[in-house]
Amino acid sequence: MKNGGGRTSRIRRRKLFRSSESRGVNESYKPEFIELKKWLKDRKFEDTNLIPACFPGTGRGLMSKTSLREGQTVISLPASCLLTTDTVIRSYLGAYIAKWQPPPSPLLALCTFLVSEKHAGDQSPWKPYLEVLPKAYTCPVCLEPEVVDLLPSPLKAKAWEQRSHVWEFFSSSRGFFSSLQPLFSEAVESIFSYCAMRWAWCTVNTRAVYMKCPPRLCLSPEPDTCALAPYLDLLNHSPDVQVKAAFNEETRCYEIRTATRCGRHKEVFICYGPHDNHRLLLEYGFVSIRNPHACVYVSKDMLVKYLPSTDKQMNKKISILEDHDFIENLTFGWDGPSWRLLTALKLLCLEAEEFTCWKKVLLGEIISDTNEETSLDVAQKICRYFIEETNAVLQKVSRMKDEEVALMNQLTLVETLRTEELKILQASAKVLITLQTAFT
Repeated sequence: MKNGGGRTSRIRRRKLFRSSESRGVNESYKPEFIELKKWLKDRKFEDTNLIPACFPGTGRGLMSKTSLREGQTVISLPASCLLTTDTVIRSYLGAYIAKWQPPPSPLLALCTFLVSEKHAGDQSPWKPYLEVLPKAYTCPVCLEPEVVDLLPSPLKAKAWEQRSHVWEFFSSSRGFFSSLQPLFSEAVESIFSYCAMRWAWCTVNTRAVYMKCPPRLCLSPEPDTCALAPYLDLLNHSPDVQVKAAFNEETRCYEIRTATRCGRHKEVFICYGPHDNHRLLLEYGFVSIRNPHACVYVSKDMLVKYLPSTDKQMNKKISILEDHDFIENLTFGWDGPSWRLLTALKLLCLEAEEFTCWKKVLLGEIISDTNEETSLDVAQKICRYFIEETNAVLQKVSRMKDEEVALMNQLTLVETLRTEELKILQASAKVLITLQTAFT
């Protein structure tokens, strides 16, 4: 028989390759998912639309078995499957939580339960869910210090804040952990370690859905809005989809409805919100490729880097920007420098005789061609500086990937973020050139 080597067969093979690549690989046969499905079925949940799969680019997610239309319910998870503070209070931990003063926070209750159940191993009724949770996370709190130092400055500062926050969360809870000693044969210090609590904190922070629960006297007055939703939390984020997600009091289920069509055997996404890549990495530990909300932030120090140090009105200009909330959220985006960034630069570039016009600048008025041209020139210099800095960091990351194999996943995450920011800066540089040509 003649082998199919013609043009038609090549096109067919290419289509099959692209199709299989985008569809991902079915993982429903894996033991952990078989056990999870049994566990969910015992709790009155059976899903006929979605199956777990591994996709290129996003990793583990959920695949649609059939085409999904707009407005269709993607998943409806019964309350019996949700892990909430109510679950914790009704458990063996409830009596200890009720006795402890000051009352533990809802977050501490959830994290304590996760660590305790994970420690219980085969004895835990939540084992099938715990088995499919990530063993490690890539939020900044979990990154090695040398990797954190490779992050863009604004994100790096928030990363160190997060690390301090989680450490304080753990340290301030040690007394409560000690009160749980009667429940365990081993020392609670070995069970509720910093690493264990960090894992639990990341689990809640990255995977919980919003579900408002009524306040309880045995918990602190902080908002109780987190619920862990087994299986549903396998859905990955895309900024390009729209969904409606909420707990339905009538059906007693947490439901997700899609406002975006999804083809058969495609990955089903939800949207965590219109977040830029800094927020996605900080809160969820990943970066979204070609994220329309992605941007590069310009700090106050960077804002004045290319302005004359002899400007006697500079401090006054900075104060005006601060007073009118024009010193934060100054960015470069896919479509160029933001209006806020250009407005801030226009005010900072005002000549001495133009300074009295600063209010007009904040209202968007053009003061002079010279002011427009100078501010665009400064914006271009800042953009070029960022491009050089980003290229230098990417080169350093490339070297570290060869030398620090154990940090490969963490370094790849930073590399992805920095590569996306480089693309944004290059796009902004082109926009600035176009704007500058209007004055030449």
